[in-house]
Amino acid sequence: MLFSSMIFIWIFLPTVIGINFLLTVLPLPSHKIRISLKNGFLLAASLLFYAWGNIAYLPVLIFSILFNYYGGLLIGNSMGKGNGKTKLAFILGIDICLLILFKYFGVIVIGISFFTFQAMSYVIDVYTGKVQTQKKILDFALYVSFFPQLVAGPIVKYGDVAQQLENRQETVFLFAEGQKRFCYGLGKKILLANTFAEAVDKIWAFDTTRLGSPAAWIGILCYTLQIYYDFSGYSDMAIGLGRMLGFRFGENFAYPYTSLSIREFWRRWHMSLSSWFKEYVYIPLGGSRQGQKRTCINLFLVFLLTGAWHGANITFVAWGVYYALLLILERLLLGRVLDKNPVKIFNWIYSMFFVMLGWVLFRSDSISQAIEYIRQLFSGTASDAMLIMAMPTRMMAVLPAGLLLTGLLQRLLGKQYEKVKNLLPVRICDLCVQTVILILSIFMLVNGTYNPFIYFQF
Repeated sequence: MLFSSMIFIWIFLPTVIGINFLLTVLPLPSHKIRISLKNGFLLAASLLFYAWGNIAYLPVLIFSILFNYYGGLLIGNSMGKGNGKTKLAFILGIDICLLILFKYFGVIVIGISFFTFQAMSYVIDVYTGKVQTQKKILDFALYVSFFPQLVAGPIVKYGDVAQQLENRQETVFLFAEGQKRFCYGLGKKILLANTFAEAVDKIWAFDTTRLGSPAAWIGILCYTLQIYYDFSGYSDMAIGLGRMLGFRFGENFAYPYTSLSIREFWRRWHMSLSSWFKEYVYIPLGGSRQGQKRTCINLFLVFLLTGAWHGANITFVAWGVYYALLLILERLLLGRVLDKNPVKIFNWIYSMFFVMLGWVLFRSDSISQAIEYIRQLFSGTASDAMLIMAMPTRMMAVLPAGLLLTGLLQRLLGKQYEKVKNLLPVRICDLCVQTVILILSIFMLVNGTYNPFIYFQF
């Protein structure tokens, strides 16, 4: 089930919110019973949400929940007995084997990378003593399968929501905040990402050897915007839905296209994944504590794995290696130049140039197609006029907004908005904008607009 689908917006979401509200206001013997009922209901709703896409996926999710729940108990009971490391290695080994089996051998299970990483982080944190073992299987199951972030993140660590599973406060303010975030995320997805996606698909379906420079640049600009608004829009909707139900998830994007270096880009893009790899791979490997050579090796390994996490296609691995090399170059030499450069616009141009080239690798079906596409970018040859004319007319209408809303406008006016956002006139304007976005998005959905999520495949 997609967030940006009529059945979700008109049936699933209102039903979940309505029943959750009833469980909030019904007279019950204790808060503990209330939370247990709400968690049980949200778990049932989450399993239905996941099974809706393909019920064949459900056993994989349930196995992951049960295996890691009992794995956590096993490790918790082993603390101080000297064999916890062996048990941890076994549990993580099974998790990784399942991930490889379903991700790299042609059996697509939606969201497996996200819920497996969440389950793994829980088991690791139990072993390291960062969190206590969760004894309530339904609460653990809700943590792994909670529908807002189940299939495309953000990746949530157990320690960040453990208290919320047991004692969360749902307020009108938090609900309104979540509603706003959901509407803006829906607009990002439907009005912006889907529009750019139509242009991208037309260009990438064209014979790459005859693409020409103008079409190639239009294609990569549109894909750069599509993947940002698609994924950050989903994250906004997930965070908003969580708040509407009383949960606070961490941010997943922080205007990455305003970055002044590749290092900064990865601190701002898919932050939950970057944080996961940093905490559970980079730091255990030694991080930056063992000299320059070892740090570079660690960076290379982490981004090799980051690329492989996205899929079996060699282009994803190459994309990870590409970023590893850029980050190593910045660490060894270029970073100091960028830090000292007083004209920061050049830093931004450098960052966006290499980010956009990286998206060519990410979007292409093969290395040879990526190489040819990059060659077309700089070929200086004209593009087929019919291809340019086939671009969606509304693409040009939304392009200025697409460029400005990547963070340029928000970072320019964000501080001023924070000062006045709680004033009644501003709140009324906000609500009007949300309503317009929701109506336009629903109109587009009714008219059958292109509507996949890029990150569902991961």
